[in-house]
Amino acid sequence: MSDKYFLDTNVLVHAYDTQNPGKQGRAQEVLRRAIETDTGVLSTQVLSEFIVVVTQKIRSPMELDEAQRLVKMFCILPVVEQSVNLIHSSIELSRKNRISFWDSMIIAAAKQAGCCQVFSEDFADGQKYDGVSVRNPFR
Repeated sequence: MSDKYFLDTNVLVHAYDTQNPGKQGRAQEVLRRAIETDTGVLSTQVLSEFIVVVTQKIRSPMELDEAQRLVKMFCILPVVEQSVNLIHSSIELSRKNRISFWDSMIIAAAKQAGCCQVFSEDFADGQKYDGVSVRNPFR
């Protein structure tokens, strides 16, 4: 594994959601470091979820054009694309670790990209899945 780490959707969303300034600041810091050091990795799943959440689910949704502009900016980072092999790996991870399929897609994408960590608030902090550890950046 490398020093690369995977950013889950909630990190990107918190960076642009003004409802929790503490989380927003921390998420912006994590995202900025990921871009500046070229150590962050995303997936098409994360980018898709980001679009839905920031345009429909947060208290002050942004316009679709703004969300698209941000996604284009995020793509300066490597992006793992969904594939049939990734889906099969995710099914096995889900079964083995008893986590949701969508969460297993995050872990499988991180593993495929050679990431040693996933930054997310949606998993148990410190939990390991097939050599990929989860870190909650908001703790």
